[in-house]
Amino acid sequence: MPMLLIKGSYRIVGASPDGDSVRFVPDDPGEWDLLRGRKVRRNLAGGAQLRLDGIDTLETHYRPPHGPELHQPAPYAGQAAEALLAWLGFEEVERGANGIVGHSAPESVPGYILTRSADVHGRCVALAGRGTEAPAASGTLVTVTAEHLRQTANHHQLADGLAYPTFYRNLYVGLRRELSGAARQARQDGLGLWPSDQTRSGAKVEGPATLTESAVLLPKLFRRLADYLQLNDGDPSLEGFRPYLEQREDRLFVLSTGQWTGFDTIVEVTNGDTVRLNLPPEDLVFDEK
Repeated sequence: MPMLLIKGSYRIVGASPDGDSVRFVPDDPGEWDLLRGRKVRRNLAGGAQLRLDGIDTLETHYRPPHGPELHQPAPYAGQAAEALLAWLGFEEVERGANGIVGHSAPESVPGYILTRSADVHGRCVALAGRGTEAPAASGTLVTVTAEHLRQTANHHQLADGLAYPTFYRNLYVGLRRELSGAARQARQDGLGLWPSDQTRSGAKVEGPATLTESAVLLPKLFRRLADYLQLNDGDPSLEGFRPYLEQREDRLFVLSTGQWTGFDTIVEVTNGDTVRLNLPPEDLVFDEK
């Protein structure tokens, strides 16, 4: 999978990094312009927010439209954020009450990314590596292998059970298979969030507090539930959740059946309050909007 390699540094002061998103500043900000497709949104110094490809960690701060900010249950969201920063090389991180980093030691750490484009929000979709040693020179294309992938934060978060595999169609098959294997092994070994995961077993949702305090779910499912409950004017019933998902038109490809379908078709709601996915996350490839 050819991807552009960019060397630079991770900087987190003034930002609110979580388990799958962090700020990156290239040594040469002009290398952003080597990417095709959507443009990466960056600040005056060239810094841009990364979205780590192939993974999704529990939300530390998610705001539904016209609703209050929500988070997924502790300790997993916080653990994923702490683990990412520690793996990258930050030894001390101090956050304010709003989650914004006020101090870090060191102030920045060296690293590199492998990327092809940005997402619809202008975040660079990337594999994140650490240190000064990279597989190639900055600004060049690299054919990314499974071995390259194992040296990234993306793989690390899945292998330690701190993230869910969440795939979009631009991720190549070989890399997706490697990430799937790491997630399955973590689940089999009972690492991280997996012993508490309710994505397949089902979560009884009694309102927003369930989502923030107890239900450990695939973040994409959490976000859709949070949006729906906010739209539902305080009614905790999930009777209309699947029709709502159909209206959202989230499209995905089911690997095991070779079928394109909607997110609503793989969600089950029973008794009007219990929700689950009927397929494992690694069997799904979402269409990037």
